[in-house]
Amino acid sequence: MAGQHRRRFDERVVPHRRRSPMRLRDWRLRTKLATVLVVPSVAFLVLAGVQTSSLVGQTTVLSDFAEQVGIGREITTAVHRIQQERDRTAGELAELRRAAGSADRNAAIEELEPLRAATDQAIADLRRAADPLADADASWRVAFSEVLEAYDRIVYIRPAVPPAVLSSDTILSNYHRAVGALLDLLAEPNPGQDRPALSDAVLRYVQFARVKELASRIRAELYAAARAGRYGSEDQVVLSDLRAQQLTALGAFRVAATTEQVRRYDQMSVDPAFAAAAELEERSLPTTGVTPAVLPATQWWAASERRQELLGQAEESVLTDAVRQADDAATGQLRTTLLVAGGIVAVLLVAVLISLLIGRSLARSMRLLRSQALRIAQVELPDALDRLRTVSGGVPHIDVAPAVVRSLDEIGELAEAFVAVHRSAVSVAVEQASMRRNVNAMFVNLARRSQVLVERQLELLDDLEREENDPDQLENLFKLDHLAARMRRNDESLLVLAGTESTRRWQRPVGLGAVLLAAAAEIEQYQRVRHESVADLHIVGHAVGELVHLLAELLENATAFSRPDTVVSVTARADAADAVIEITDRGLGMSPAALAEANTVLATPPAADVATVERMGLFVVSHLAARLGVRVRLHGGQGGLVAVLQLPGVLLAPAPAEPLDAAIPARMLTTGYVAAPSAGAIDLPVAGRRPVAVPRQRRPLPVRAEDVLAPPTVDGGGSWWSRQGPPAPKAPGPVASAATPVTGGVNARGLPTRVPMAQLAAMHGSVRPQPGPNAHDPDPDAVGGMLSRLYSGVRRAEAEDTTEIPVPPTGGHGEGGRQ
Repeated sequence: MAGQHRRRFDERVVPHRRRSPMRLRDWRLRTKLATVLVVPSVAFLVLAGVQTSSLVGQTTVLSDFAEQVGIGREITTAVHRIQQERDRTAGELAELRRAAGSADRNAAIEELEPLRAATDQAIADLRRAADPLADADASWRVAFSEVLEAYDRIVYIRPAVPPAVLSSDTILSNYHRAVGALLDLLAEPNPGQDRPALSDAVLRYVQFARVKELASRIRAELYAAARAGRYGSEDQVVLSDLRAQQLTALGAFRVAATTEQVRRYDQMSVDPAFAAAAELEERSLPTTGVTPAVLPATQWWAASERRQELLGQAEESVLTDAVRQADDAATGQLRTTLLVAGGIVAVLLVAVLISLLIGRSLARSMRLLRSQALRIAQVELPDALDRLRTVSGGVPHIDVAPAVVRSLDEIGELAEAFVAVHRSAVSVAVEQASMRRNVNAMFVNLARRSQVLVERQLELLDDLEREENDPDQLENLFKLDHLAARMRRNDESLLVLAGTESTRRWQRPVGLGAVLLAAAAEIEQYQRVRHESVADLHIVGHAVGELVHLLAELLENATAFSRPDTVVSVTARADAADAVIEITDRGLGMSPAALAEANTVLATPPAADVATVERMGLFVVSHLAARLGVRVRLHGGQGGLVAVLQLPGVLLAPAPAEPLDAAIPARMLTTGYVAAPSAGAIDLPVAGRRPVAVPRQRRPLPVRAEDVLAPPTVDGGGSWWSRQGPPAPKAPGPVASAATPVTGGVNARGLPTRVPMAQLAAMHGSVRPQPGPNAHDPDPDAVGGMLSRLYSGVRRAEAEDTTEIPVPPTGGHGEGGRQ
């Protein structure tokens, strides 16, 4: 799991303080680069947007102007049709009044009907052309609405023409109003103040339209007089005023018109049709002493109609020039707007592209540097430290990868500096690994030397126990023997601390119950351990030694940190393919924080340091569990602590074909120990166990683990204690139980002399030790009597002694330390 977590180097590094989006220095590099790119771009876009908006506004204005100028063709057509209807209506009204209403009204209607239809059609065309301009400026829409209103008045006044009930001025004024509204609409297009040429173009065709309108009004007056056969009292005054306005409008047009337009007008004025109409009009001019002539109605109408057609053609040419100029201006403005907008977009794209390339290069370098830094911090450096921490032989060579950023800028220099830091850290770790290897070698040498001394001490104790006859002195020797065995376990803990395996080996599978008994035999207060229920399982031989050591540390912890009057319960059960062992005490317990810390250490064995010595038992258990693949967890129990061990299936073995008799160890037989089950529980042996109840606590005597786990052979192969390791296994032979206990003879007092492991050696066919010079084969009855006297002395000593309460060592720590 640790390796998996360590390889997730793409995770974010947790900052040492909370990141605030309001602080600029806390922004991510990507955000800063984006800000550097976005802020100038936004500013540029704002300025470009303002400029583009202005250009788009001008383009829209010119486009609307061109459309309004373009609709001038429909306007001039409508004006021309209304002028024809008005002028002919003026003549018909005059004829109806001259004949005092007796004229044929139907004939008048027939004369006007085609002209009215043409006017209606021209207005309809104007309506259709004006539909796209529904969103035009307000002034144009108002002028157009006035045109429609004036036309409605014309439609309303038409039925009053045949009866001639209204005056001519009343009827014709509606036509004058409609024509004036159309001319005002014709003058509405406005290109803006900065477009004087376009304004002049509009002014030219408006002025020429007024010239044409005045010529049409003159025609109407002369035609009405011709149909009436005379001039009215005010006709000459009106004609004179109209001619003066016409001359003024024509002069204004010639001033504003271009040379080409003036030339075309002059060329039109010499046209024979135009000249004939002008000649007829001159006859109607008043002269001194001569009455103006009344023109022939038919001749004047035909001549004036041809002149109006020529004026209409000239008006259309002037309007066409204005439309072309307006379209060119709108198209040019649109082109300019598109070019400016395209240039802005192109400049922005180039700037963004360059910024992205630079930002991408910078971000890529930073991303590579970040990835390398995280990979070094979370994968490479921890893996190198793990390799150097767990090295057992020579210190390996650790390669440091070069920097992934090859640029020569500050980021490249930073990458090189980081690689240098990594190389320095690896160098320091290599030096520490070398130093730790030397320290471990010192630990191993000291532990080996201490083991040799302890083994010699145990051999000496065996000799002394074999020759001792005093029961009290023999008990003391047994206690010294047990202390020496515990010292040997401390030496093995030093070997674990140094990362070296234990030298004790077991070749064949061993029953789990025997392993638990052996572990209990390794601790000080072994008499408080109770085996509640133990499944019939066997442990593979190569794991027996380390498993016994692990269990002994846990049992030592449970007895040292619980009251002396309580017991430590041990249960073992099969769980699917695994085995579960639970060690329960009724002691001080641990706080939740300490319990969590201890379980963390058990799950992940730490490296050896000063704190390891203070809690060496916890360190030893974690490392032994890691070696064996055993999962150890501590749980808070009812007033104590529960240690749960889960043994994997690889540590379990089938029962051996030839079972070993480990129910009564040799030392226990020669010293009066008895191991008897009681109510399904297995108790460690206590001295002097009899079927009758004893009112006081019996004094326990120690045993060793090798007494519980007796060797299966007598040649040392596969024994519990072996420095050279187990040899090749031999074919097992039949195992027969010894008929009588094996002793080393009797001493001067008649007591049997103890021979360690002699019983098991006899069971496996080993050679019995030769008795001493004074030894002889005792009589069974004599031996029974001597044992009875021994038991009586033990009971008498127990009756005289007070009850002993074992007290944990001072300082609150057992040999293994609290786990």
